[in-house]
Amino acid sequence: MSEKRKLLLPISIGLNMLLIAVIAWGYIKMNFVNEQILHREVQQNLVELEGVIANQSEDNWSTPNLVTTELGDVLNGIWLGITTGEKLGTLSSSDKEILNHLYNKLNQYPKDELYRFSDLTEEDKEIFEELRENLRNAGLGMNIQVSGNMKYFINQADKLEKSIKALYK
Repeated sequence: MSEKRKLLLPISIGLNMLLIAVIAWGYIKMNFVNEQILHREVQQNLVELEGVIANQSEDNWSTPNLVTTELGDVLNGIWLGITTGEKLGTLSSSDKEILNHLYNKLNQYPKDELYRFSDLTEEDKEIFEELRENLRNAGLGMNIQVSGNMKYFINQADKLEKSIKALYK
């Protein structure tokens, strides 16, 4: 009996360590997936939105639906990031709150509807140009280096949301 116990103890410890390693690896992978969604579907789309607004502004708003379409991509990305982060349990409540606030602020801008592009007025174009400035001030713009760090991005999102909020009190 004593021989069996001596043999079972190291096996049990080894299996427990293996289980802990598998769980830790799964958690790391879930965090990575959520960060990639927020980086690719939100941060990069915000940078592209700034670039599209700049391009349209320089091109006398020849195809304004490019801006509203890109805004839709940003909104979809934020929603995907929030939903995925909630389901995986990798998004903190403060990060979720920041992203929800940003989603709500950006959702107030003119955007496309299903099967119909939005018609932009001159005032809408000016509002988008202000959004472009806010994006650049938050560090989200073309030719501005962005970081893949999650905390850095959340700080950018918070800064962007607060600057939009200050404009439309």
